Amino acid sequence: MAVNYKEMSAAELLALAPPGWGGALLDGLLVSVQVALSGYVIGLGIGLAGANLKRTGGPVVRDLMAVYTTMVRAIPELVLILLAYFALPTFINQILTGFGFERVEISGFAAGVIVIGFVQGAYATEVFRGAIGSVPFGQIEAAQSFGMHPFKVFYRVTLPIMLPAALPGLSNLWLIAAKDTALLAVVGFTELTLVARQAAGATKHYFLFLMAAGALYLILTLLSVWGFKLIENRVNRGARHA
Repeated sequence: MAVNYKEMSAAELLALAPPGWGGALLDGLLVSVQVALSGYVIGLGIGLAGANLKRTGGPVVRDLMAVYTTMVRAIPELVLILLAYFALPTFINQILTGFGFERVEISGFAAGVIVIGFVQGAYATEVFRGAIGSVPFGQIEAAQSFGMHPFKVFYRVTLPIMLPAALPGLSNLWLIAAKDTALLAVVGFTELTLVARQAAGATKHYFLFLMAAGALYLILTLLSVWGFKLIENRVNRGARHA
């Protein structure tokens, strides 16, 4: 039975249960957060490794890391998503079939996580590099003189000192990751933006659903800012009492 969306109020259109689209919008938001969080965590790992390689690696390693960070920051995320979704599977499958293996497919979720992690890693590398540079080297030398393992030096000395300097940049990177998930709509991945566009197309209420999507992104941003503010206050309080 066809639904007459023209006679439905805004509250009915945004209801959680069908024929309302509110539930679908929340599901889309959840998927967006999952993609953003997965890519963000991967990016943090790449960033920590990249920052240390830039600071302690040899000339070749430092040059490779400089190429990586410069290239990623120069190429739009949309181009990278299209490459990851269309070009990367073709390249991988050519190699696999050449060795007699089965073809693989890269889903929109995987493409989003790969690209966001790859991009976040480049920006996080520079954030962490600058934050590590703010750590007085004398404190690191003092820890090393006691025979502490390099990992313990990082965990007990470098990390607590660098976090206050890194957190503002890391919070901005998280917000960028959350918004970048909207670009996955171009490859047909069902996240918040695509759900809003589908709802708007089905009901012809474009303003309502696009504004609803924007409101959900705003709520996510406000909650994220609040969460990072709590973390910053805790970290800075610990630094003051150290």
